[in-house]
Amino acid sequence: MVPNGLFWFAMEKVAIFVDVQNVYYTTRQAFGRQFDYRAFWSRTTGGREVIAAFAYAIERDHAKQKKFQQILRDIGFDVKLKPFIQRGDGSAKGDWDVGITLDMLEQAEQADVVVLASGDGDFDMALERIKAKFGVPTEVYGVEQLTATSLIVAAQKFIAIKHELLLP
Repeated sequence: MVPNGLFWFAMEKVAIFVDVQNVYYTTRQAFGRQFDYRAFWSRTTGGREVIAAFAYAIERDHAKQKKFQQILRDIGFDVKLKPFIQRGDGSAKGDWDVGITLDMLEQAEQADVVVLASGDGDFDMALERIKAKFGVPTEVYGVEQLTATSLIVAAQKFIAIKHELLLP
């Protein structure tokens, strides 16, 4: 209790990590629609103090991409960009897995909950480590049929991306 008989409640501290490429491709493949980042933000931050919110994307010099990245910033995300690399054989590289993992491990100690939006099973070990080392619960948002079972199992809570988290 604080002076004047008022109660003080500490808000749950949340750290949010979004694998933009994974979310884009899985929602497009499963639903033919785009992810609603504003609805996601509202759902994951409601009643919580945001201590970190990162959206990891590939940097391409397109006006549409720059506009999208600004929308993410306006919502509240710190947008981290990695250059798009086109290899000589035609394949492309632009993987954020190590960067996302390092940031999650760095922020977990200060958080009460870690939220990851991705279906990539490569993150299952990071979630297990966060739970074991810091005792911090994790929530994963992903397209259920395109999310690795190991990631679903590693998360304390799995939230399937459905129509309410998609743009019309």
